[in-house]
Amino acid sequence: MKIFRKIRFELLGENKTKHYLLYAAGEIVLVVIGILIALQIDNWNQVRKDDNALKEYLVKIKSHTKEDLKKLEEISKGRAQISGYCKQARNSILNKTEDENLELFMASGYAFADYYFKPNTGGYEALKNSEYFGKINNTPLDSLLTQYHYLLDAIAENEKSYNDYMVNQESYISTQIDISLVLAKTFVPQDVLNGMATSPVEFDDAFRQYTGSAPYRNVISLAAFQFDSMIYQYNKLGVLGQSVIEEIDAITNK
Repeated sequence: MKIFRKIRFELLGENKTKHYLLYAAGEIVLVVIGILIALQIDNWNQVRKDDNALKEYLVKIKSHTKEDLKKLEEISKGRAQISGYCKQARNSILNKTEDENLELFMASGYAFADYYFKPNTGGYEALKNSEYFGKINNTPLDSLLTQYHYLLDAIAENEKSYNDYMVNQESYISTQIDISLVLAKTFVPQDVLNGMATSPVEFDDAFRQYTGSAPYRNVISLAAFQFDSMIYQYNKLGVLGQSVIEEIDAITNK
């Protein structure tokens, strides 16, 4: 700057070396301070950018977790209803009252529905693969997310175990019993069936043979037990998911 240059020239011209050296040292200190301030401002800006980027990932995780909680509520209700049918059917088997409860055994057939919880883990995976994942290391949110996704794996394993068994038993039934009348009774509108040559008694007999088979009973008996375990896991995941959402809110609202 011109003013500093002028001062230097005046000090040199007056042969005031000592004063000049002190001035030069002061000028260097000012320059260093300016550089440090600039670096600090740069650092603050980078920290702010990193925090904003992390918040974007967390908002996405929160959105996905909310979606998961809605899916959990639906699948939990569905499994609870099917479990109720299967428990009643199991009691009917033990009491040997199957013939009196054909409709109950028909309803228990929902235990053969091949469905499972499908979480959205895209936001969490994106954060894990980003440079910002380290910013939540050893935090309460890190612990919650780890527990949440560990339980997701446990749920997937439990559901796969049941679904694989169910599919295997269903495949075996189809090789032993003609289930064409069962499928017709299940999926064809009643008014259409009324015009068919097959009588209602024949449809009922087909269902009795189908629901009386060992594989069918195996599946509804397993559902009566295992669905309780699944529902327990869903509920536990729901609590964890809500905690994840609350922790993200605490971070992003700062």
